[in-house]
Amino acid sequence: MKAVASGLRPVACQAQLVKTQWQHSATLRTGLPIAIRTLTTNTTTPNMVTQHSAIEKLKIPFQGIQHARTVPVTPSYFSKEPRFNDLYIQVSKLLTKYHHLPTVLPSEAPQLPWSRLETIRSELGESVKASHYAKVIRVAKRLNLIEPSLRPPEINMALEGFVRSIDPSTNQAAPITIDKFGRAVGVGKRKASRARAFVVEGTGEILVNGKTLSEVFGRVHDRESAVWALMVTDRIDKYNIWALVEGGGTTGQAEALTLAVAKGLLAHEPALKPALRKAGCITRDIRTVERKKHGRVKARKSPAWVKR
Repeated sequence: MKAVASGLRPVACQAQLVKTQWQHSATLRTGLPIAIRTLTTNTTTPNMVTQHSAIEKLKIPFQGIQHARTVPVTPSYFSKEPRFNDLYIQVSKLLTKYHHLPTVLPSEAPQLPWSRLETIRSELGESVKASHYAKVIRVAKRLNLIEPSLRPPEINMALEGFVRSIDPSTNQAAPITIDKFGRAVGVGKRKASRARAFVVEGTGEILVNGKTLSEVFGRVHDRESAVWALMVTDRIDKYNIWALVEGGGTTGQAEALTLAVAKGLLAHEPALKPALRKAGCITRDIRTVERKKHGRVKARKSPAWVKR
């Protein structure tokens, strides 16, 4: 028995130690508030106003916040041109949605004065590229070809953003002025040729691209066409002409120079307009070379038929 008692003595000491620690922890816990709701049979209801005011005093963090950061209004916010990109997405979606509607020929579609690139840049405040603006205008023109009677209102509203407002009373060409050196600059076009003529009072000297008329135009008819505006008004020896021509052939350049010289001459003497118009010097010739067709030798010439 003595051996058994000595063997159980360590167990008793350990139990005594555990009991002491539990009593100490229980003593410390008695001071903590315990969230226990008592049951009562009292029929009186608590004051809801007091409870509501107490709840309002509690400040709950992140109340009403749905996102941890500010979310942009449009996904185009992260692009270089957000506002212009939104316009492109808008017209692209409309074209995808209504591309099945019947269209009309470009000549029968409503003629709209499309906004210029500089106007779009100033309105949006973004450096829009010319190539990007050309793509958007191409889509807008395709929407404009939809039959007007079947066109939805949202397409008309979208196209209004690409149309500039024009006052017919002020829609006139800017007059050509004379600079401080006495020069009047006229511009003319004919087919693929373009010409700029600097007209100044002088003794009748004419240079085209730094060369004389005979060096630039070998045909007599082309030389007469270049100075036709001065010949019909008898001003061939009263003005000097410095001209720059490019593009096309000699005939196109000569006729483009006719229009450029006539415009410069009108800046010096506006009274010559009836005579120049009668001579056909200030009327723009819009005719161009007809394109070659598939299966033909030229624009209209058919290949020769050979029997064998």
